[in-house]
Amino acid sequence: MQKSPFYQQIFKISNENTFNQLAIELFNYQAKENPIYNAFVKALKVDISQVNALDKIPFLPIQFFKLHAVKTSDFEPQMVFSSSGTSGMIRSRHFVKDLNLYELSFEKGFEYFYGAARDYTFLALLPSYMEREGSSLIYMVDNLIKQSSDRQSGYFLDNHAELYSSLLKLKAERKKVILIGVTYALLDFIEQYKINFPGLIVMETGGMKGKRPEMIREELHIRLKQGFGVDSIHSEYGMSELLSQAYSKGKGLFESPPWMRVFIRDTNDPFSHVQKGRSGGINIIDLANRDSCAFISTQDLGKLHPDNSFEILGRFDSSDIRGCNLLVQ
Repeated sequence: MQKSPFYQQIFKISNENTFNQLAIELFNYQAKENPIYNAFVKALKVDISQVNALDKIPFLPIQFFKLHAVKTSDFEPQMVFSSSGTSGMIRSRHFVKDLNLYELSFEKGFEYFYGAARDYTFLALLPSYMEREGSSLIYMVDNLIKQSSDRQSGYFLDNHAELYSSLLKLKAERKKVILIGVTYALLDFIEQYKINFPGLIVMETGGMKGKRPEMIREELHIRLKQGFGVDSIHSEYGMSELLSQAYSKGKGLFESPPWMRVFIRDTNDPFSHVQKGRSGGINIIDLANRDSCAFISTQDLGKLHPDNSFEILGRFDSSDIRGCNLLVQ
């Protein structure tokens, strides 16, 4: 498999057949060249040559990223992303061979849902992520801020007064603004300041990080909508083990870019998928994960809808808390 053609193909996917073909191609490559995934597939007694459909592909439990270097082929990583978590928690590690691929994935993913990053002002309220190293979210937001044509883009940490002033100024200037914030920090902000900014895109991510009690999504979004004066709350769904993100433009309904696909597995049988409309564990195919593992069984609970949008319903009780939108319905 040549690198450049595969990169070009995944970001040009326009139909299900092409996705399926590239997914099977990538499975064959990773099942042979990724030692951890290869051992997992063999332990399941899966005949690689007989995997000719998506429902036959084994999904690697995400916990493997905490215990092993999940790499396809041997390489020195350009970056190692790590998951967030509380002190003393074992963190997942994602060894990134080529940062250009990650940049292509999140840039094209953002553009797919929102248009060109240069047209926006990005305000970031991400204190938990700024306080540690190895955050894939910070790497993405850094890049989006650099692409923005507005010098007012930037981070605010806990400086809520400065953020409030910036929002008022940008509203007066009629700028297209995205405020991306960790959920608890957005709540902290609106408890001090309220603004009526109907054109603002408020994008929450990362959950409460143990800073606040968890809330049901509907209650959280009502409070945020009232605090910012907007009609809907957007969300970003990503994790350190992936190179792609899904986005919600409201009501907690997420959509994936064409090179990422979500499936729902049976909670009682992790090797089978359930029909659309039923809840279960979330499995993800991320074709941008060429040099890691593209087939991941997460610890998130969700539901897939007929139009392939999906909801996050919570997490398995035994799983660690970590930053990938942890709202419980």
